Order: sequence, then structure tokens, then C-alpha cells
Amino acid sequence: MQTPFNWQDQRIIVTGGGGFLGQHLVAHLQALGAGEVIVPRRRDYDLREAADVKRLYADNPDATLIIHAAATVGGIGANRQHPGQFYYDNIMMNTQVLEGARLADVPKFVGIGSICSYPKFTPVPFREADLWDGYPEETNAPFGLAKKMLLVQSQAYRAEYGYDAVHLLVVNLYGPGDNFDLETSHVVPALIRKMIEAKERGDSFVTIWGDGSATRELLYIKDAVEGIALAAAHYESSEPVNLGSGREISIRDLAEIIATEVGFTGELQWDTSKPNGQPRRGLDVTRAESEFGFRAYTPFADGLRETIAWYIAQRELAAP
Repeated sequence: MQTPFNWQDQRIIVTGGGGFLGQHLVAHLQALGAGEVIVPRRRDYDLREAADVKRLYADNPDATLIIHAAATVGGIGANRQHPGQFYYDNIMMNTQVLEGARLADVPKFVGIGSICSYPKFTPVPFREADLWDGYPEETNAPFGLAKKMLLVQSQAYRAEYGYDAVHLLVVNLYGPGDNFDLETSHVVPALIRKMIEAKERGDSFVTIWGDGSATRELLYIKDAVEGIALAAAHYESSEPVNLGSGREISIRDLAEIIATEVGFTGELQWDTSKPNGQPRRGLDVTRAESEFGFRAYTPFADGLRETIAWYIAQRELAAP
């Protein structure tokens, strides 16, 4: 049985609180009754800069917890186009925010890592012990390695300073509020937007990167924030933890499901000149359940329908 956790006593800094994950996380923490949730804005604090990070902690001296969700992220195309930016932004943010938390004596740090840190050819289901058994998939390696260094830093700080830093390996997220920009979005919002727009134009086909054989594990955003909150409250170890749904789906099957849901009846054409990304992604999620009681509960069909409905509603609101 878990020890009760008093959210009312918590003063929580959520970096990246204005992003997709961050907005849902802030709302969830507030619903749990958190005493205060602080969301630093980029215009006020550049988390890549040590002076700005130091000022962030000085401005919030009573912070009891920091959840570091800020990141420069994107899909395969964005990772291929901006490997240097993705590496630099993330390695600098991670390093400065964790070091600042330690120096400011913030009692606990929760780092949001990424499934992209795993080796390209990790056996499915991915187990946390497999993390160091190879190099990440090339198109997102700079991002994945920057995230992996946050884990190394967390473990080093626990070993030397006894600092309570934990690291969550979060799988592909989806849900209402996701990024639907085709230049930077991940697979679920990209496919939803492509197929809705193709249907509206009356297109006979939609072109999708790769050959459809790659698989992904998808975690609904509201499940994800519950898992993060549980880890913040109850997990105290330097060992990384997978946060996922435990369900693997091929890109081909995903595309067919989305086409059906949005009513696109045209052909799905696969552009095999473009990369698949990592061949397979599927997690062993037993550690999260055994260590802090997290299990994803949202059926994929339900989460997908909510995501599609949200996107359609937002488009209608934006229409002239």
C-alpha cells in the first residue's frame, strides 16, 4: 500500500508547462490539490542559460518539487532537419535545470525522458535494463542521447549528493491539445490532420512516410500525467522507469484505423524513400506498476476518438 502523499503541501515547478504534456500535467496537479503550480515561461527564463535557471529558483525559494517536462521535440522530419538544435537545446536545458535544482535544495526532481533513448534494435518489450545495449535510431539519436544524459546526471547526483532525482522513459503521447503542425508533429496528429484535409479536398490518396511496418506504443496524455504524478509522489530510485500503455501497434494499422475514424476512403500510399524510424517500439511496463502503481487505463479507440474530436472542434473554432 502506498504512503499517503499530501499534495496541498507541494509547491511544484513544471518546466514546459505551456506545452502539450505540460498543460495536461499542470491541470492534473491542480486537480490533485497541489498547493501551488509554477509554470516558468520561456520569455522570462531561458532554461538553456545558467543565469536564468538560477533566477528561476531564486524567484521560487519554497519549491518542493520540480517536474522537468520542457524539451525541444518533433517527429522524424523535424529530428532530421534540426539534429544540432535538438541536441543542444535538450542537453543544456536538462543539465542546467537539474543542477539548479540541486543547488537550490529543491527536495525532488522528476525528469521526463524519452523512449528515443533506447537502442535502435531493442528487443520487444523494451526493458529498462536494455537501455545501454546499443545506439539509438539515427534520425532521433541526438534527441534521445540528450535525454539519456539526463538519466546519467540524475544517477550521478544521487550517488554523490544523495539527491532525489528520478527519470521516466515516456513513450509516444497523443491526445487533445497535441501538436498538429505537419512540420513538427508526431505520428498520430500528423495522420489525423493529413486524412481529414485529404477527405475535405476529395483526394484519392494520402502519402505516408516509410512502409508501414514500424510499430509504436502510444500513451494517452491523461494516463501519462497520472503516471508522472504517481512517480513524483511515490518513486524514490535512480533506476529509470518505462511509462507506457504496454500495447504495440504498426504504423500501417494505425493509419487504417485513423482513416476509418475520420471517414477517409482513399488509398494509403507508402513513401519508402522516407525513413520508418525505429523498427519497433513496445515497452515492458511492469516496473511502473510495481514501484508506484501506474497502469494505463484508456482504451486506444477512446483516446483516439477524443483526440480527433478535439482537433475537429479546434478547426471549427478557428474557421472564419
